[in-house]
Amino acid sequence: MALFLQLAELADVLAATSSRLKKRAAIAEGITAVHAQSPEEAGLFALYLAGQTFPEADPRKLNAGGAVLSRIIASISHAADTAMTEAYRRHGDLGAATHDLFLDAGHNPPPTLTFTDLHDAFAQASIARTTVIRQIVLTDLLTRAIPVEAKYLIKLMLGDMRIGVKQSLVEEAIAVAAEASLSDVRNAVMLQADLACATEMAFAKTLREARMRLFHPLGFMLASPVETPEEAVERFAKIPVESDASTPPPTHVEPDPPSVSEDAYTVTAQEEISPEAIHIHAQIEDKYDGMRVQLHCGDPAQPGRVALYSRNREDVTESYPEIAEAFAHAESGAMILDGELLAWDVQQERALPFAVLSPRIGRKRVSNEVRTATPVVFMAFDVLYASDSLLLDLPLRERRNRLEAIAERLLAVTHSPLALPATADTGLFAHDNGAAQTGVQRLLLSPISLAYSAEDLDRAYNAARERGNEGVMIKAADSIYQPGRRGISWVKLKRQLGTLDVVITGAEYGHGKRSQFLSDYTFAIRAPEGDLLNVGKAYSGVTDAEIVKLTAWLKDHTLEDQGHFRTVEPGIVLEVAFNNVMRSSRHASGFALRFPRILRIRTDKPLEEIDTLERVEEIYQSQPDKPAEA
Repeated sequence: MALFLQLAELADVLAATSSRLKKRAAIAEGITAVHAQSPEEAGLFALYLAGQTFPEADPRKLNAGGAVLSRIIASISHAADTAMTEAYRRHGDLGAATHDLFLDAGHNPPPTLTFTDLHDAFAQASIARTTVIRQIVLTDLLTRAIPVEAKYLIKLMLGDMRIGVKQSLVEEAIAVAAEASLSDVRNAVMLQADLACATEMAFAKTLREARMRLFHPLGFMLASPVETPEEAVERFAKIPVESDASTPPPTHVEPDPPSVSEDAYTVTAQEEISPEAIHIHAQIEDKYDGMRVQLHCGDPAQPGRVALYSRNREDVTESYPEIAEAFAHAESGAMILDGELLAWDVQQERALPFAVLSPRIGRKRVSNEVRTATPVVFMAFDVLYASDSLLLDLPLRERRNRLEAIAERLLAVTHSPLALPATADTGLFAHDNGAAQTGVQRLLLSPISLAYSAEDLDRAYNAARERGNEGVMIKAADSIYQPGRRGISWVKLKRQLGTLDVVITGAEYGHGKRSQFLSDYTFAIRAPEGDLLNVGKAYSGVTDAEIVKLTAWLKDHTLEDQGHFRTVEPGIVLEVAFNNVMRSSRHASGFALRFPRILRIRTDKPLEEIDTLERVEEIYQSQPDKPAEA
């Protein structure tokens, strides 16, 4: 058996190393050493180093958050609340705080924890029926840990190792350690959704035997933002063009991808040509204001099972049972569809803003009242798997053809009722299969158009905005699907709202390297009577040097120190950008900015000149996709 101490000590080394190549070499050496001691534990070593308690394909959850772990740490270290707070404030990380608390308490048992011990404890904790039982299991595990082991046990259980190692780097190290092809390793990880299993297969030389399994999310392909149609055209002009049209599309995983930024692409023959003269071949879709999800269904081995996965790979199916009901009768074989979950106006047949959908996010029980108040649909725009084949390497135009063929077969059965009928004897809701033919159509196919110039993009953008949508997605017609990648073959052109000048009214300490600084800022606008009304919070957009200066100023001008949060004098004016404005009861202004980000500190602007509630209301009303109001 291999000791967990090997991973903990390696993690300390990796956290102090900035070189990617040195990290990869160290991880490969660690995997090789563990494999030599215990081949069956090498996979667990890789899995845990990547910060995963369970493989992606494993639906189990540890269900141990910071509150439970803090109680366990306190019980083992006998630390007072003040000591716990001080240790956390020192590092901004519960794992590092635990290390200090265990050291201070003299808790230093002999290292005996193995990877199998962790595996068994995690399995027990995941099926514990009560928090008390789960806490007992994890207390036993942590009691056996020496300080450095406890540090990384806590980080692992919280899913945040903070050692500068992503799964992609672990995959590279596996390829090095097992002398395997990186593309084969990544393909196996993607198909099996199990890093530990892929590690075992790499050493066993069976990576080519990996097969796709449904009901684990693949990575989502992402789009890069652009602000103008001309910028989109210039981006697309940089996409390398194959000289031979008969050359098959490249595989979706590179053997050893170099670290090249998008800006590294160069335009050769088109460098001197104006954007107006450049012609592109792009597929245009509306950019909807919903939740990006991946839909899995049709597995013959699990009839009727349907799953929806969000971008953070969470199973969100139970919050949207209408979609599961609609696709439960799909008989077109196993498939994975990529699309957007939308709140939908059934009468007007148009998407509603995210603010309408958001109350349903995370809901465990969906009543008829919720179903009828916020109907939902699945707007499909890509197909990733069908007919027992992954389709990622096909060009977008071919995937679209296949998606249209699938939709044509499914549209007859993908209905579900707006509200479920109540059974006469129990009053409970029951799904009537016959109603599937007369209910709401839950599958919609994202309309597309083709664009060849900036003028085409501009027209498409304006039309999308008139339909109340955020903007447009612009996708190269020849693009393959690259899971988890944000490249230049997909871009999004979104609306450009005005910015707001706001004043900081509160500040919180950050996390990680920002744990010693006030780096999360609550800000306000001015009411007609002159009062300051909070409208949002932001932490991105300021430099480290600016954060240091802001922290010093905010500490000197604190009105109320609540520990992690401080109310401060309104003296720092910020210019903030945001995606849109929503009605909200969370802030005194009655509004909330969605995805706010700091553009700059306005040292030139006095408090009296910050924006007003009237201005926020004006921006809100200018949004064509704002929710309808009574």
